[in-house]
Amino acid sequence: MLDPQLLRNHLEETAASLLHTRALTIDADGLRVLEQERKACQIRTQELQNRRNTLSKQVGLLKGKGEDATAVLAEVGGLGEELKRNEDALAALQSRWDDVVARLPNLPDAQVPIGRDEHSNLEVRRVGVPRHFDFVPRDHVDLGHLHAGIDAETAGKISGARFTLLRGGIARLHRALAQFMLDLHTQRHSYLEVNVPLLVNAESMYGTGQLPKFEEDLFSTSGETKRYLIPTSEVALTNMVRDRILEDSELPLRMAAHSMCFRAEAGAYGRDTRGMIRQHQFEKVELVQLRRPQESMVALEEMTGHAEQVLKELDLPYRVMLLCSGDMGFTACKTYDLEVWLPGQQSYREISSCSNCGSFQARRLQARWRNPATGKLELLHTLNGSGVAVGRALVAVLENYQQADGSISVPDVLRPYMGGIDTLLLAA
Repeated sequence: MLDPQLLRNHLEETAASLLHTRALTIDADGLRVLEQERKACQIRTQELQNRRNTLSKQVGLLKGKGEDATAVLAEVGGLGEELKRNEDALAALQSRWDDVVARLPNLPDAQVPIGRDEHSNLEVRRVGVPRHFDFVPRDHVDLGHLHAGIDAETAGKISGARFTLLRGGIARLHRALAQFMLDLHTQRHSYLEVNVPLLVNAESMYGTGQLPKFEEDLFSTSGETKRYLIPTSEVALTNMVRDRILEDSELPLRMAAHSMCFRAEAGAYGRDTRGMIRQHQFEKVELVQLRRPQESMVALEEMTGHAEQVLKELDLPYRVMLLCSGDMGFTACKTYDLEVWLPGQQSYREISSCSNCGSFQARRLQARWRNPATGKLELLHTLNGSGVAVGRALVAVLENYQQADGSISVPDVLRPYMGGIDTLLLAA
């Protein structure tokens, strides 16, 4: 969350910044009144607590002298009732304040371009040249049908819309992609591999910013203890340091996980309904870093490069986009998207998003480190990125490596994971 001091001491400037960068209007007058009420209630509560403590000491002194303490005890009892009312009122006011602040997004870094949507994103670089086909390239859905390897119809019967069933060589290629990515990041980029729970509690979702604002985008369980299916393993990985104090020697902390991911896609009805681009269930290899604050922007460049290496090894054309303020995620202060070229759509489509969240998540998580230079505790900076989305990588490989007869050449780097197979032939 945002630093509360920005809202208490610099409310007008913070409101203006959110309006300018995020097109978000906040009720500054309402927040100011709420803070005044909270502060007044806190002062009165502290006064009552101090008065009660003073009177309690008087009772002890009177009793020690053998004097009558009845009147003082009566006053203490009366204070107790008023103090309880004030403590309850203060808790309610603090809860209202926290709920407002928890729904406010991070402030963009000064390097982030100002804009409302993807049309204001900036292209940083392009890598690779889209392949020239001497035939009309098919999209991954048609290729999947030819190979009897992508089956949305059966998945729909089993689960409903936005689910896909993979078979045979295409299923194996999907698995090979995930294994390749994990090996790349753990063996060459020094990430610690972690296998995470797919169900997490509300505290974990709050810690990384999914709750309370985005509950409609989440799948959850029913019953006495509500849990949520993770939208990305970032949630579990980042929450590993919730309520922890890391020593300087533990930093930087780099972690990677391959997991299922689940998203309700509540705001995406009618978008990308064909194929595997936007699914309720998909797989990703996620990268998370915990860094010292002064290192986090350099770490963002590093992490983006790690995700890019996946596409370079697969020899897939892509471009890097610096997202504008209005297109960034809720928790991010700076984000790069990697967009891979898809011949079947004749367009670049997102395959990875790498973000620096600054101290925004760490403040919610109370994830801190001890600065050896000062001996003081400071908030960590958290970063996350897709390294990369496995399903979208499968889509890109199928479309970019297709042959005129519909067969698929297997990228060199994946052949060891495919038992040496160099071509996926059409189903008999």
